[in-house]
Amino acid sequence: MKKGSLACVGTGMMLGAHIGPRARSHIEQADVVFVAVSDALVELWVQGMNHDVRSLQPYYAEGKPRSDTYREMVAAMMEEVRAGRRVCGAFYGHPGVFAVVPHRAVAQARDEGYEAVMEAAVSAEDCLYADLGIDPGTFGCQHYEASQFMFYKRRIDPSAYLILWQIGVAGDRTLARFETGAQFRNLLIELLAEQGCPSDHEVIAYEAATLPIAKPRIERMLLSALPGVRLELSTTLVIPPFRSLERNHAMLNRLASLQASGA
Repeated sequence: MKKGSLACVGTGMMLGAHIGPRARSHIEQADVVFVAVSDALVELWVQGMNHDVRSLQPYYAEGKPRSDTYREMVAAMMEEVRAGRRVCGAFYGHPGVFAVVPHRAVAQARDEGYEAVMEAAVSAEDCLYADLGIDPGTFGCQHYEASQFMFYKRRIDPSAYLILWQIGVAGDRTLARFETGAQFRNLLIELLAEQGCPSDHEVIAYEAATLPIAKPRIERMLLSALPGVRLELSTTLVIPPFRSLERNHAMLNRLASLQASGA
């Protein structure tokens, strides 16, 4: 194994509340820490754990394709790994959930023969279940990135929750925008209507709280109102089931027969 290593960790969603001991240890023991978090206060907090903390935020720019930003972030981290240093990438939420850079960096480091790990963390999905009182085991959940949901032919289950991530940039094909407008959202509503979701169905715009003094955004509205609502990069659209569960009587009968036979 070559000298030099990479650990990509998550700080969780809320400042100081969600970080695990393994993630903290990686940050504290690293030679250099690259940080991409949700709030300047969170970045300052990470800086208090290590003497060499470098922000990845300057790589973002209006009109700059995010694909270029991600490539540059990975390159910056790998440069330090190749120099033989213990590198930690600290990312808000879970480093493997809607996070391109950690996955690419870990894969590249391993391909080049360096030790690389990813530590699990509290994600926005975890907060969503707690804040909205949703148990994914009750009706089931379908999760899609909003633009991917629009770009590809998907068949949704109307009796389960539909969770659309990054709804604020739904339909963006450039990877250079930080928001898309009402016309894009109208196309999404049309797409949902094709699969039976009525425009008067109640949906939820959700954003996890990132500071202890803040509250999560839980804004309920009719689906038809979505084009006029403020949406951020961090906004998730939650669409509750719009059709009841349908029992599979044929399967239930077969299962009953197996049970009766002692199988």
